[in-house]
Amino acid sequence: METPKISVLMPTYNTQESHLREAIESVLSQTYTDFEFIILDDHSQDVDIEKIVRSYSDERIIFAKNDTNLGISKSRNKLIEMSRGEYLAVMDHDDVSVPNRFMKQKDFLEHHPNVGVVGGLADIVGTGKLWMSFPKNNIEQGLLIECCICHPSAMIRKSVLTDGGVWYDCKYTPSEDYALWCNLIGKTKFHNIQEVMLHYRVHRDNVTHRQLNRMKDVMLIIQNETRQKFPVLWELAKFNARKIRRIKLFSVLPFLKIVEHKKEIKYYLFGRILIMKMIIKVSPNLD
Repeated sequence: METPKISVLMPTYNTQESHLREAIESVLSQTYTDFEFIILDDHSQDVDIEKIVRSYSDERIIFAKNDTNLGISKSRNKLIEMSRGEYLAVMDHDDVSVPNRFMKQKDFLEHHPNVGVVGGLADIVGTGKLWMSFPKNNIEQGLLIECCICHPSAMIRKSVLTDGGVWYDCKYTPSEDYALWCNLIGKTKFHNIQEVMLHYRVHRDNVTHRQLNRMKDVMLIIQNETRQKFPVLWELAKFNARKIRRIKLFSVLPFLKIVEHKKEIKYYLFGRILIMKMIIKVSPNLD
């Protein structure tokens, strides 16, 4: 097999068979076909991952298994080392990529050589409802406030990782993806395609739900470290941030939403009806 343009990297661990099959088939049915699909099982005990994977005869699939459980960060790094493609498509073991995801992201990276990470929007499997809205612009600033690149929908230019010596760090698990993005600030540019690239699966067994409290704690650590590293960027992020306050009637009924952005404050009745807009005037410095 010739060197592929894209390497699809998918770690697995005790994945439910039906979810794994949906994830695999969403990759194999992509409109763009020049890829290798590396599936690394992190020493699953409850599910025969290898049997499921080998039931597919597609020659693009490469299966490997860790001799011991390495954890998600080390497994992701191992996948990067195994990869041969110019672009790395992140793929989680229970999500579903839309058919044209790889084509759209590859084309974007090829037309924007300064961008090293391209993500997209994600909706929730089976609902059509948007999981999160990820911004198109000012992503570097946004990363100092929240994780605004959807990791399982992302495609990464491999060279920005290898040339910059940036890897997933297990001390930040389960927010290793957020730490990776923050470590790439200043080394490359980011972009989110404003289309759904991924159907994200929400269920009680996924990492986001099982380790929510730990994730919040680690994200605060990452934010503090990144803000100290980029103080000027942090000041810009605070200035451009949209602040939202909600006032409830009798502590129950959503009554008033106040949105402050830069020098403008908007007041919404019942969260959606704009009733007033104010411009904040900054007093001149008379010193």
